[in-house]
Amino acid sequence: MSIFGRPHYTSDTTQFIDQLKSSRPEIEQGQLQGRSLLWDKQVDRDLLAQAQAARVPQQPYVYQTQPDPH
Repeated sequence: MSIFGRPHYTSDTTQFIDQLKSSRPEIEQGQLQGRSLLWDKQVDRDLLAQAQAARVPQQPYVYQTQPDPH
């Protein structure tokens, strides 16, 4: 056993979240729906490869116009 370990310790935040989830079980379903809106997307890999191939490299100094040929 480690001298730094707290065998049965749970933080106040963890206790609050556990209590909140037990009193409102629909929260977890709402979290999954929110995640699916923002993160769980199908990626068209061919379209992504085309977009990456079509990128134009940025100039070293973006505010400089093309140099004079003189």
